[in-house]
Amino acid sequence: MDLGLTEAQEILKGSVADFVEREYDKNTLLALEKTPTGITPELFRKTAELGWLGVIVPEAYGGEGRSLTDAAVLFEELGRGPVPGPFFASGILGALTVLHGGTDPQKQAILPQVARGERVLCVAVTETDYGWRPDRVHMQTSRQNDRYVLNGVKLFVHDAAAATHLLCAVRTAPPSNGTSGITLLLVEAGAPGVTVRTLPGWMGQVDEIRFDNVQVPAEAVIGGEGRGWEVLEAAALQAIPVLCAYQVGSCQAVVDMAVAYSRTRIQFGQPIGRFQRVQDHIIAMVNHLDAARWTTYEALWKLDTGRPAASSVHLAKAVTSEAHLKVCDGGHEVHAGVGVIREYGLTLHTQRSRTLYHLLGDARYHRRRMADALGW
Repeated sequence: MDLGLTEAQEILKGSVADFVEREYDKNTLLALEKTPTGITPELFRKTAELGWLGVIVPEAYGGEGRSLTDAAVLFEELGRGPVPGPFFASGILGALTVLHGGTDPQKQAILPQVARGERVLCVAVTETDYGWRPDRVHMQTSRQNDRYVLNGVKLFVHDAAAATHLLCAVRTAPPSNGTSGITLLLVEAGAPGVTVRTLPGWMGQVDEIRFDNVQVPAEAVIGGEGRGWEVLEAAALQAIPVLCAYQVGSCQAVVDMAVAYSRTRIQFGQPIGRFQRVQDHIIAMVNHLDAARWTTYEALWKLDTGRPAASSVHLAKAVTSEAHLKVCDGGHEVHAGVGVIREYGLTLHTQRSRTLYHLLGDARYHRRRMADALGW
């Protein structure tokens, strides 16, 4: 097992880091976090031109056709920002969902536009009965001739305000014969009856979507009627380690901030980094960071080399979600009062750690799934 980066990946890492440093300075990040979408048209255009939105889209569909580890290298650098926007929602999770469930004509129509940034996807699954599980999807649809009619609410949908199209999970039948009974529908975000509202609270770009008699053509089904959850599971298995890499990048940035502050903040005549309690916090942060990084890259290595990876993917998400929380908490312990000043930048990471904790399932869910994958 070799979890080191290749020369090409090191070059990618450096180029992304340079772009983020140049285009996403602290003031830009602070301004973007106040917006519903987390993007500006100009920055989004630049990232699309760099190929970030099509990093895992096959070349046959207008993308870069890179490996999942390549995508993770990119997203780790985005996490250092932390750079907001629908890069993961559209370019990773949305694209993988279409790749796993779409027909070839659907892929030909959708994926090139995703790679160019002309079409932005988001996945709408969770509802009031919150949880990343098929039995928590209750929103139903009625079939009228060649159309579906949607009514209901989706909650905690990431980057819906930036999306042009929604991959919406609805229940069309009870589970039976090994199928979930859940259908994925590609819905235009601007369709009559669709209302997107950014949720209040200390979250970043998380939305509520309301559907009021929204009509969707039957050809908008992704993955076949009643088999949508199977498509989502296949896509999530590959997408989760890329999300974890984003969180690893955020953890690394917080550790770097804490170490730098501990060296320059003078108290009682010496840098606070000389005090054992401060050292304890930083050591714990580094331990969490390393656990997150290596479980993430092991899962990526298994996926890219075609090995059974389910248990490693679930382990990575469980470890990384909790590590992200604990690293940010440790960063606040080291920084004390200055850490809560928004303009300082630490709270951007802390907010992300809370927002991403539940995305695609929380730590408890993934520990259970890891046990299932291991046959426990």
